[in-house]
Amino acid sequence: MKKNVYCCLRLLFMFGMMILLLEPLAAKVRLPRLISDRMVLQRDTELKIWGWSSPDEKVTVRFRGAYYETEAGQDGKWSVLLPAQKAGGPFIMEVNEIVIRDILVGDVWLCSGQSNQETPISRLTDMFPEINVSNNHMIRHYKVPTQNSVEEVKDEIAGSAGWHSGIASDVMNWTALAYFFAQEAYNKYQVPVGMLVSSLGGSAIESWISQEHLKSFPDLLLDKNALDSMALAKRDKGVGQWNLKDWDDSDWQTTVVPGQWRENSIRARGVVWYRKDFVLPDAMVGRHAKLYMGTLIDSDSVFVNGTFVGTTSYTYPPRKYQIPAGVLCKGKNTIAVKLTSNGGNGGFVADKPYKIVGDAAEVNLTGEWKYKVGLDLNDVRKYTERLKNLRSAGSGLYNGMIYPLRDYRVKGAIWYQGESNAGQPQRYEFYLKALIENWRELWNKPELPFLLVQLPNFMEKSAKPSDSGWARIREAQFKVAKEVPHTALAVTYDVGEWNDIHPLNKKAVAQRLFLGARDIVYGEKVVSSGPRYESMKIEGNRIILTFTEKGGGLVCKGKKLAHFAIAGEDRKFVWADAVIRNGKVVVSSKEVAHPVAVRYAWSNNPEDANLCNKEGLLASPFRTDDW
Repeated sequence: MKKNVYCCLRLLFMFGMMILLLEPLAAKVRLPRLISDRMVLQRDTELKIWGWSSPDEKVTVRFRGAYYETEAGQDGKWSVLLPAQKAGGPFIMEVNEIVIRDILVGDVWLCSGQSNQETPISRLTDMFPEINVSNNHMIRHYKVPTQNSVEEVKDEIAGSAGWHSGIASDVMNWTALAYFFAQEAYNKYQVPVGMLVSSLGGSAIESWISQEHLKSFPDLLLDKNALDSMALAKRDKGVGQWNLKDWDDSDWQTTVVPGQWRENSIRARGVVWYRKDFVLPDAMVGRHAKLYMGTLIDSDSVFVNGTFVGTTSYTYPPRKYQIPAGVLCKGKNTIAVKLTSNGGNGGFVADKPYKIVGDAAEVNLTGEWKYKVGLDLNDVRKYTERLKNLRSAGSGLYNGMIYPLRDYRVKGAIWYQGESNAGQPQRYEFYLKALIENWRELWNKPELPFLLVQLPNFMEKSAKPSDSGWARIREAQFKVAKEVPHTALAVTYDVGEWNDIHPLNKKAVAQRLFLGARDIVYGEKVVSSGPRYESMKIEGNRIILTFTEKGGGLVCKGKKLAHFAIAGEDRKFVWADAVIRNGKVVVSSKEVAHPVAVRYAWSNNPEDANLCNKEGLLASPFRTDDW
C-alpha cells in the first residue's frame, strides 16, 4: 500500500514538473499598457487593438459579442481592427487568455504640454472642495510616464501606469485640468470621457515635434548618420563571440602579459580582449581548478573554454576565480579576458600571479597573448562634434510619449504649453503649426481638433507699456488659432497668479476650453471666443480698431477699458484712452498726436485688460505693429 502511494506521488511530481517545463513554451500575448482595465475607447470610429506575442501566434480579440482573429507576424506584432462602437459600458474585452475589465466607450482627449497641463489635482482641493467627494465613474484618466528619447522613436510607452476613474478614492491620481474638462464634457453630453495626459513640466514645444517636422530648424535636428555611426562605434564587437573557445583569432596581434596597454603600444580607450591557448597537464583534465589573474586595470570578465568564470568591476581587488569541474579539457584550452579601461591604460599589473592551479599541477599564464580592440572610445569621439546638440535637439518627448500613442484613437487634443519658450518666442508660431500638422499626420486625421490654452497672466504688473516674451507667445497662439482650421483658443489672462507660474483656477480654463470643443468638435452654435482683432484705421489722432467674434457685442468688463497702449512713429508706447463706439474701439492719447500703432494686453501680466463680448469672453491680446 505504501509502495503504491509512493508511486502515485512520484507520478504526480513528474507530471507537475513536465507542466512547469512545458509552460515557457506556451506563447503569451502582451498588450500595450494603455489597453488595460478601466480604459476608454473612442466611439464612432474604427479601433485598432494591437500587441505582441510569439511569431505566428494565433490571437483572438472578443468584444461586445463579436470576435476578431489574427496571427502575429515574424516580428511578433499583431493587430485587429474593430468596427466603430457606440458609446456605453462598462464592457469586458478578452485577448486570448487576458481579460480586460470595466471598459467604457466614449470620447478620448489627448492632453499635452508642460507643468500647467500636469498640475496634480491634490493642489486644488482647498479651492474646489467638491473634488474630495467626486463620484463620477464614467470619466477616466491615464498619465503617460516620462520617456525622453532623442535618439529613436519608441513603440511603447514607459512605466506601468494605469487608468483611474473619477471617484473619490481614485481621483487624487488625476491631473487638474483634465479632471475639470472631463466633468464639463460628461455633464453636458452624458458620454464617457477618457483623458490621456502626456505632458512634462518644463518641456519646450520643440521636444514634442518629430524630426521630420523640424527640418526648417537645423539646430534642432540630429545628424542621423553620425548617430548611427556612433552607435556602431560604441558597440563592443567582441561581445558573445570573442570569448568562445574555438573563435578564430589568427589575425589578432600579440602582446605580453603582464603589461599595460601603452607600454605594449595599445592605443585605445575602452575594451580590449585578450586570448591565450594553453595545453593542460593530464592531472588537471576535467577537474576543478583555481584561476589567479593578479590585478587588472580596470574591470574584467574572464572566460575559460567559453565558460564565464568571474568578473571584477574595478582595479584593486586580486582576481581569484573558480573554474568548475568539467570545464578544463584534454589538449588545447583557451582563456579569454575582456578588459575595460576608459582611461586608456588598462592592463595586467606586474609581479602578480597569473596562473591556473590544480591539486597536482598548475599552468603558467604569463608570456605571449593575443589581443584585439573591441571598443575604442577614441572612435566615438569623432562623432561627438557632429552630435554636440544631442541634449538640445528636438523630438525627444515626441519619440517617447506621443509616437507610442499613435494607434490609440482620440477625439481631439488639448495643448497647454509656452512658458518654457517665452525666452525665445520668435519661432513659437512656426513650432505650434508644425506640431499640429505633425500630430494630425501621425493619427491620420487631417481635421484632428486642437484646443489651445493661451498663457495666463504672470509676474508683477508693469507700470509702463513694455515688450514681453509672454505677450509674444500669446500672439503666436492667437495667430495659430486664427489661421489653422479646427482649432480653438482659451484666453486666460485673468485667471493667472502674478506670483505663481502654476495658477490654481484650472476649472475656469477647462470651462473655456470646453466652449471651444462645443463649437469646433460637437458642432453647437455657441459663442466660444472673445473678440479677435481684425484691422485698424488711423483717423487724425485716433486709431479705430475692428474686431470679429463680437458675439452679442463689445463691452467693457469694468468702468473703462484698460491696458491699451498707443505709439507714434518714434515707436514709444504710452497708456491710451479707449472707448467702444458703434461696435469698434477708438484709441487715443494726448501724448501722441500722430499715432501709428496700438497694443492691447501686451505684457507679462495684463490682468486688468477688460475688453470682452457680452458673453463675457475676453479679447485676445494683440498688436497692430510688427516691431
